[in-house]
Amino acid sequence: MEFPKRIYTTEEIKEARELIKKGYKHRLRVKGSLIFKQKVRQALKLIKTADCYIFLRTYIRSIVEIDGLTQLREADASIWANKYAVQNPVDAASLFIQKANHMKEYVEGKLYFGGAAETRSVQKRIEFLKALKKKSRNKQVKEECERLLKSWRESVFL
Repeated sequence: MEFPKRIYTTEEIKEARELIKKGYKHRLRVKGSLIFKQKVRQALKLIKTADCYIFLRTYIRSIVEIDGLTQLREADASIWANKYAVQNPVDAASLFIQKANHMKEYVEGKLYFGGAAETRSVQKRIEFLKALKKKSRNKQVKEECERLLKSWRESVFL
């Protein structure tokens, strides 16, 4: 069974869910300018450091550069990101994990948007930042994790 090209209809979502249960992982593709690809690769290295790369590949097929607003395209299992979203690799990595969590909930048939769902996804982002801070050996990465965690503690989401 091949992963559906689109994950939109009930049947396609069911098919995707079954494949994921069997251990399917996407071959993650990054599309965009050279600078965009470099920034995304930096974020992906951090995701690997935090041991979250398999989670990302389970739910996200591609990360694509766009000029508009950064968003998850559920039907494509794709994150559309603008150049500003990837400027800070630590923040970009946590954003990608948050979007992967949205996609996970979408595939599982949960309400993946709105108040409670957004809070769950922010919690996943915070968990990622804590894991990265703990596992990274890079002082600057640890400091940036702490800065972002402090920002999230001060936000309305917690």
